[in-house]
Amino acid sequence: MQEGKANTLLADHLFSPGLFFAERIERGLLRAPHLKVIELGAGCALPSLLLSTVVPPPATVVVTDYPDPGILGNLARNVQRNAHLVSPGCTVHCCGHEWGTDAAPLLEYTAGRGYDLVILSDLLHFHSSHEVLVSSMAALLAHSPDARVHVAAGKYTKPDVCDNFLELSARAGIILEERLAEVGDQEWMGQSAVSGLNKADLATRKAACRYWVGSWCTLPVP
Repeated sequence: MQEGKANTLLADHLFSPGLFFAERIERGLLRAPHLKVIELGAGCALPSLLLSTVVPPPATVVVTDYPDPGILGNLARNVQRNAHLVSPGCTVHCCGHEWGTDAAPLLEYTAGRGYDLVILSDLLHFHSSHEVLVSSMAALLAHSPDARVHVAAGKYTKPDVCDNFLELSARAGIILEERLAEVGDQEWMGQSAVSGLNKADLATRKAACRYWVGSWCTLPVP
């Protein structure tokens, strides 16, 4: 695929689900101390890179995107720009990965055991790619009762498209449960400044997201 694919995949843009994850990480609601984390289709990788800065941090953070020079170039530069912020004890890797292809190179960072936390930020609108995305997600998630997938999607992703992803995930053995905003959680509660957006803007972005947490099903799915 040609380098121009980077523009189609919008890899250099930051959308509402990335901000949604950032607020949860800043508030300590999404943590992965000493664990192994991977983000698929990372774009600018805000969630995973922010996780690498918390204390205690994950042991390993792997940010991935489509293996296109333009996309990976943007991602690698973002990783490099933020390298000085990574907490001691955390190692960050930037890798190309086409969904549905061999996950073995990525599993090498986990000694083949898989990742404790898999992040999918604003990927569900790629409807035709759901099968390969689920394939990679299932291949990378550690077969542990504590392993989790965190998925956020903009509400601009049609409900039937989201439902298709949930159904395919269930068939693969991963059950995703939607987490709805609690009373009093509608405001933006992050403290870090976001260029060009005030707290009202950020609250609007936050409200424009849906959020699921997934784990392996203990019972076979029909």
